[in-house]
Amino acid sequence: MLTDLSITNIAIIDKLHLSLRPGLTILTGETGAGKSIIIDAVGLIMGGRASVDLIRSGTEDATVEAIFDISERPIVCQTLENAALESGTELLIKRSISRSGKNRIFINGNIATLALLTDIAGSLINIYGQHESQTLLRAENQLALLDSFSGTTGLRDEFAAIFKAHSDVAELLENLDNQEREAARRLDLLSFQSEEIAAANLKSGEEDTLEEQRKILASAGKLSSVSSEAYELLYGGDGAMLGQLRRISTSIRDIAGIDHSLEDLAKSLEESYLQLEDSAFSLRDYTSKIEADPAALQQSDDRIDQINRLKRKYGSTVEDILAFKQQIDAELEELRGQEHDRQKLETKQQELKAQLVKKGAELTKLRSANAAKLKQALESEAHQLAMKGAIIEPALETLAEPRSSGFERIEFLFSPNPGEPPRPLAKIASGGELSRLMLAFKQVLPEGDVPTLVFDEVDTGIGGATSGLVGRKLKNVADRQQVLCITHLPQVASFANQHLRVEKQVFEGRTTTVITVLNDAERTREIARMLAGEKITDSALAHATEMLKTSQN
Repeated sequence: MLTDLSITNIAIIDKLHLSLRPGLTILTGETGAGKSIIIDAVGLIMGGRASVDLIRSGTEDATVEAIFDISERPIVCQTLENAALESGTELLIKRSISRSGKNRIFINGNIATLALLTDIAGSLINIYGQHESQTLLRAENQLALLDSFSGTTGLRDEFAAIFKAHSDVAELLENLDNQEREAARRLDLLSFQSEEIAAANLKSGEEDTLEEQRKILASAGKLSSVSSEAYELLYGGDGAMLGQLRRISTSIRDIAGIDHSLEDLAKSLEESYLQLEDSAFSLRDYTSKIEADPAALQQSDDRIDQINRLKRKYGSTVEDILAFKQQIDAELEELRGQEHDRQKLETKQQELKAQLVKKGAELTKLRSANAAKLKQALESEAHQLAMKGAIIEPALETLAEPRSSGFERIEFLFSPNPGEPPRPLAKIASGGELSRLMLAFKQVLPEGDVPTLVFDEVDTGIGGATSGLVGRKLKNVADRQQVLCITHLPQVASFANQHLRVEKQVFEGRTTTVITVLNDAERTREIARMLAGEKITDSALAHATEMLKTSQN
C-alpha cells in the first residue's frame, strides 16, 4: 500500500508530504484548492505523461516521491530483482521533471525506465475517474474483470500456458524451416571450400620449399657462372690454386725430412689440399647440374600463386589453411548428420491445438454464462449509485484467431440513460460515471490484486441518500484495499478512516496548497462546513456529529 507521498513544485503545491494509513482516506476542500493536483502527482508515479505545464511557476524542476509497503507483494519484489534493483519491504519511486527536458525516474535510488515504472506501479495503485489513467477502459482489463467475477482466472492462466506452449512449438517449426534452408546454403559453401582446398593438395612446409626452389630456378645463370668460375680458379685452369698448393705442399714435405719441426705444417698443407680438392669436385658436379628451366620456374610461380589465393581466403599460412579445412570438414560432418524430428514437433503442435480448443471452449462457456450474471449485478449496483436505468452490457466477440486470453474479446457497453443504445465505455462514460462504475465492480468482484485505489469524481452528479450509499460502498472496498477518495460530499467524507483537508494559503505573496490531517474535532467542523458552507452553525455541527457517529457504526 501507499504509505507516503511527497510533492515538490507541482502547480500551486510548493512542498507537501502525506503519511497515509490503511482503510479509507478522504480528501476534502474548496474547489481549486489543489485536490486534483494530488491525483496528477499520483498519475506521475504510475507512469503518466510528464508535462512541463505541471511545474510550479518560477521553478525549474518538480518532483514526486512515493513510498509503498511491498512486504506482501512478492510479484513486485520479483520484478525488482529481475531488473537488478534492490528489493525489501519498502519501495521508493521518484519522478522528476524539468523545464530543460531532463526528466528522470528513480526506483529505490536507481535510474529506471518508464516501462519498468509502469509495470511496477500498475500492480500497486489504480486511479479511477480520469480517462487517461482509467484501467476500466482497456479491453484486456475488462476481460480480466469478467474472469474475476466468473472465477475463471485460473482457467484463463491454464489456457495461457497451453497457448504459450503451442506458440513455442510453432516458433520451433518455423525456426526449423529457416535452419534447414540456412543449413543447405551452409552445406554448399563448406563443400565448395573443402573441395577447393583438397584439390590444391597442400603439404605442410611446402611454401618454404617452393620459395627456395623458385629462388634457385630464377638465379640459374648466376649460380652456373659463379660455381664454374670458382671451379676453374680452384682446379681447372692454368695457375689454379690447387696446382700451386700441390707444389707448395710437396716442397714443404721435402724440407720437413730435413727439419722435422715442419712435419705438422706439411701435414696441414696436405689436408688443406685434399679439402679444397673435394670442394672443387663438388663445384664441378654442382655446375654440371645447373641449367635454366623456364617451364619449371613457371610451374613454381603458378603453385605459389595458387597457395597465395587460398591464403587470402582461408588463412595466412598453409598450416592455417589445412587447419581451416579440418574445421569445416568437422562442420560438414555435423550438418550432414543432423536429423530434425519434424514429425515429433508437428505431433506435439496438434496435441496442443486440441488442448487449446478444449480448454478455450470451456472458458468461453463459463464466460458466456457469467456475462449475463455480471450484467445483472453491475446494473443493480449502478442503479443504487444514482445511475437509474443505466445499462451495462459485457459484449463478448469471438476472435478469428485465439489470443493468450482465449477465443474471445470483451467490450463493456454502457448506456447511462433509458432509451439510449449501449455504446463503448470509452466513448460515452464521464469521469464520475467511470468512478461509480468501478465502485460497482468493486462491490461485485472478489478482492482485487491492486492494494491501493484512488477515486476521483466519484460523487459527481449524486446527492441525498445516494451519497451515503457511495460512502458506505467505498468503506466496504477499503476494508480490503487502501482507498483514497476526493469528495465534495459530507455524506461520503464521514466514512473516512483518515480525513485530510486541502486548502490554499498565501505565504510571502505566493499561493500554495496545504494539507492538514484532521483530528476528531476538526473533522466535525470540516463536515459541518461541507454541510452549511463557510458560516458553521450549531445545527450544522450537530448534524455533522450525528453523521460521523452513524457512518462509523
